[in-house]
Amino acid sequence: MRTRNKTRQLVHRVIFGTDTPAGKGFDIILIILIITSVLAVILESVSSIRENYLGVIKTAEWIFTMLFSIEYLLRLWCVERPFKYATSFFGVVDLIAIIPTYLSLLVVNTHYLLVIRTLRLLRVFRILKLVQYMNQANVLMRALTASRAKITIFMFTVFNLVIIIGSLMYVVEGEVSGFTSIPKGIYWAIVTLTTVGYGDISPQTPVGQFLASVVMIMGYGIIAVPTGIMTVEISRATRDNETTRGACPACGGDIHPFDANFCHHCGQKL
Repeated sequence: MRTRNKTRQLVHRVIFGTDTPAGKGFDIILIILIITSVLAVILESVSSIRENYLGVIKTAEWIFTMLFSIEYLLRLWCVERPFKYATSFFGVVDLIAIIPTYLSLLVVNTHYLLVIRTLRLLRVFRILKLVQYMNQANVLMRALTASRAKITIFMFTVFNLVIIIGSLMYVVEGEVSGFTSIPKGIYWAIVTLTTVGYGDISPQTPVGQFLASVVMIMGYGIIAVPTGIMTVEISRATRDNETTRGACPACGGDIHPFDANFCHHCGQKL
């Protein structure tokens, strides 16, 4: 049992540690493998390369997936609370980075979703001692969480607004102008309200054009609302945010309050 615990601690230091030569070397190798695997997926989408090197690319893809699968299982094995790590941000990313290859056995072309492995490159911030960037990511996540209720109410209001506007345009313009149904009118309302303006559908009557003008002007004001909400929450999160590094031995989390004695994610003593 003691030997097993020492082995787990050693594996933990190598996989989660960034202050030891072994830990740094492991992370650098991991990043090289991630970049190479994503590059292989991208190249496979090019028809000329796919026709000539499909076998090589497929073999490499499965080798990468096997290596990442072993790494994921080792991460779960060496932490004291596997479920906490599995449900953390990096834990979820590590899992969904290997699922597409296995899913491709059932659903065609799902292996192209392997490009999501690029999210794993966020670990480069820890390796290069750029913890301040991870710190700012933590600020952004806290701001998003704090503004969730306000953003939800705002989106619900916009949802109702586009339904009303789309229905009005269907009644005013009709099928002659391309508004063949209320869903089509709602689509136009979303495109116009967000100031995208594809131009595939446009009002032809004076009343419809007046309504479109009002919607366009409303769009500028509506865009400013979530921006203001997020700005306030980011400002609050920045004032309150003081973090430090150090991977938790239980869940692997490495962003904690500066004066924390316990892990901010799972409660483990640091």
